[in-house]
Amino acid sequence: MDGTGDAATNDDWGPFGRPLFEDAQARALSRVGVVDVGSNSVRMVVFDGAARSPAYFFNEKVMAGLGTGLADTGRLNPEGRERAMSALKRFQGLAEAMGLPPLTAVATAAVREASDGPDFRDEVFAETGLRLWVIDGEEEARLSAQGVLLGWPGAYGLVCDIGGSSMELAELYDGEVGKRLSSKLGPQRLKTVKGGKKGLKTHLQDEIRALAKTMGPQEDRLFLVGGSWRAIARIDMDRRGYPLAVLHEYRMSRKSVYATIDYIEDTDTEELRARTGLGESRMALVPLAAQVLKHLVREFKPHDIAVSSYGIREGMLYEQMPQRLRDRDPLIEACRFAESKDARMPGFGRRLYEFVLPLFSGRGGLDKRLIKAACLLHDVSWRAHPDYRHEVCFDEVTRANLGGMTHSERVFLGVALLHRYKNNREASPFQDLFELLSETEMKRAEILGKALRFGAMLTASENEKMGTLRYFPKKGRLELHLVPGTRDLYGEVAEARLNALAAALGDVELAIKGR
Repeated sequence: MDGTGDAATNDDWGPFGRPLFEDAQARALSRVGVVDVGSNSVRMVVFDGAARSPAYFFNEKVMAGLGTGLADTGRLNPEGRERAMSALKRFQGLAEAMGLPPLTAVATAAVREASDGPDFRDEVFAETGLRLWVIDGEEEARLSAQGVLLGWPGAYGLVCDIGGSSMELAELYDGEVGKRLSSKLGPQRLKTVKGGKKGLKTHLQDEIRALAKTMGPQEDRLFLVGGSWRAIARIDMDRRGYPLAVLHEYRMSRKSVYATIDYIEDTDTEELRARTGLGESRMALVPLAAQVLKHLVREFKPHDIAVSSYGIREGMLYEQMPQRLRDRDPLIEACRFAESKDARMPGFGRRLYEFVLPLFSGRGGLDKRLIKAACLLHDVSWRAHPDYRHEVCFDEVTRANLGGMTHSERVFLGVALLHRYKNNREASPFQDLFELLSETEMKRAEILGKALRFGAMLTASENEKMGTLRYFPKKGRLELHLVPGTRDLYGEVAEARLNALAAALGDVELAIKGR
């Protein structure tokens, strides 16, 4: 629901709310281009789709290195300036070819601190017509934190965004951005710190202790934003042998961070690059960024650490949303959009949700959001070859650009959708990913998937003719109540699928009523 409390909305859509992408304000945001001119990279992103959980229609990055040498010269790197200008000309040309509204472009630490930053900004406008907004450190921190809110509505904790020349901190509490500040702890700038390893250690301790004094206690979640943090997370995945190569919402403990920093120090840089696929320019910044992270974690002692692929660019999109759109659930909006775009019978997911929900009332607090998401996605992969649909939908949901769910929840949805198309998961190529779920979670995902598989047999039914499921776990009884006159819809294939669902539930008595 959109948070307005509108009774008609509730009556029309129940727990799903009215789809965001049918709202005129959301459609206005359906394709938005933003440009981020940073100290390391220059990137253009065009967001497309349901505005609350956008897809990346276009995403291109040039590692221009504008901030390289800034601490020594006070000026933008000459080669980086040329590369950045070339990239911006291309981006503006692409935006015009796509018919986009004017690009929203911001520049951060390198351009705001360089003596020739204003000249570069003027040159960009003269050469491309692109207005480059140079933002200060606190505004950069605010936008990065808003990017986190795009993926985690109601998030709490400390957002840390590291770039080449600076590092920003912002406090999140109950979905609002609080205290924020900027520091000069970007890895490019740290290259100039004198005194070797000992000098760097002392510098980081002093600077981060001062940051902690200003920010106050921040022992909740630490959200990591920025390419150098993502690179460290990728290395952490490699060290652990982690099976799911999705960085967004990847979690690390303090202990894991310390172990990975030791791993970086003890492993040849070229070997790490080969193992992780990191670029040379990014890998060159990792050792210094790792030292920053070590001192940051040691000082703030967060209870857990989460990687956010959403940052300043997503924060610029979030900035344009009215609050009622911000309050929507990004997972459900993305799934609802996928159903509308790709399902054979858009809208059936809501009916399917109502049909399978009785199986899960009181089942240990199974998140209804995941049930909704599975129902909405239950048939969006129907175009895949029938022999591989179960694999395609598992692979897509576990790797999709979806916010608002953890890695284990991705796998839960994947298992449920796998069983939507296949009765068993023997000899599955995804066995290593199954290890992210407990045995209980696997069983619940299987039950949900087999309920979807059976419910999909009744797709042709109108709302009042679909029938109902009733489950009595204490009595060990599952009932299917058919509406009079619908017996022909319940054929032998449907019966076999209902029996499979009953078997997944365990030792239950099955009763079919209303034949």
